[in-house]
Amino acid sequence: MDPLSDVLALLKPHSHRSGGYEVPSSFSLRYPKYEGIKCYAIVSGQAWLSVDGVPDAVLLTAGDCFLLASGRSFCLATDLSVAPVDFWTFLAELRNGRTFASNDSGGCYLVGGHFVLGGSHADILLGSLPPIVHVRNESDKAAMRWSIERMKEELRDPRPGGSLVAQELAYMMLVQALRLHLADVARGDVGWLFALADKQMSAAITCMHDDPAHR
Repeated sequence: MDPLSDVLALLKPHSHRSGGYEVPSSFSLRYPKYEGIKCYAIVSGQAWLSVDGVPDAVLLTAGDCFLLASGRSFCLATDLSVAPVDFWTFLAELRNGRTFASNDSGGCYLVGGHFVLGGSHADILLGSLPPIVHVRNESDKAAMRWSIERMKEELRDPRPGGSLVAQELAYMMLVQALRLHLADVARGDVGWLFALADKQMSAAITCMHDDPAHR
């Protein structure tokens, strides 16, 4: 296997939750602290992402993907002026049949998953990522489009085995987002993760992974 696959296999990421839902118009959701990695993509509409400790909110539009690995609480809002509602309260009310969606088109629909790292040394990956990984370039969005569209279809038209397919598609989105992030070497980031994007460094790392006992 290549080094990124090796590391992901070692850390054993598994889908803690995968699926999709709508953030209504003129609404804001507050998500609690978490473990692992969250990876979601915007299917339609737009929303603002605010992560604790990060000065500016990030605007997410249709086709954008975002990856969060800091464990910090964050907000996802279609209106920054609205007081946020706790995510678990929102989810419980949805399950009880309450409808939040409005008749206008200001809502945002997203799909993705939350991954918990079952292996030890999770900081190997988590510590190498910024608070927000925002995949928004048109070419990158095109690379993500197939998995996003397939996941949307699986969720909107449930079929036998759909939950398992959605989990695998969410995992595919996670790996693709990591690929696109480390491929963007123009920022000058350092560390083992970005060394994989350099052909010469990646070749050396691959050799070390293939034969760790070799001097």
